[in-house]
Amino acid sequence: MTGKDVLLGAVIGALGLKGEVRVKTFTEVPDKFGAYGPLHSRDGRKYVVANVRPAKDAAIVQFEGIVSREAAESLRGVELYVARNALPAAEAHEFYHADLVGLRAEDNEGRTIGRVIAIHNFGAGDVIEIERENGGGTVMMPFTREIVPTIDMPEGRIVIAAPEEVEAETKGSVE
Repeated sequence: MTGKDVLLGAVIGALGLKGEVRVKTFTEVPDKFGAYGPLHSRDGRKYVVANVRPAKDAAIVQFEGIVSREAAESLRGVELYVARNALPAAEAHEFYHADLVGLRAEDNEGRTIGRVIAIHNFGAGDVIEIERENGGGTVMMPFTREIVPTIDMPEGRIVIAAPEEVEAETKGSVE
């Protein structure tokens, strides 16, 4: 797995007896899940989508070589990635979450807070994780337009309009 891989989905369980799995997809359209070529897991195993169809809150996927329920069940929890360069270019003012990792995070006055290390979604919306400068740990904030009003890809930075308590912790003046 490289630093520019994009998580497209995760296997949430087996379906039926012939090796199909339910996949929680992170693609805009679930039936596009197999459109970007072979997928791979964190440990480097490759998966080729033979068939995909949409389902409620998931996609039903048949992978080449997975032909039994037992084989499908062994995939539960596997996260499926594709290389970033396999995806279409983002439109103007759009981006992939993977493109944000590594960007400098600044406050409204241009002072560096840290670097983006991840975008998470725990079910209630996207959360941005920033590693503070000088070993100050990490901070997670809602990834909303109010908190992150500026994403400047050409300059390699985002602007954080952080709540006061985060700004205080970032400046090291916790009381």
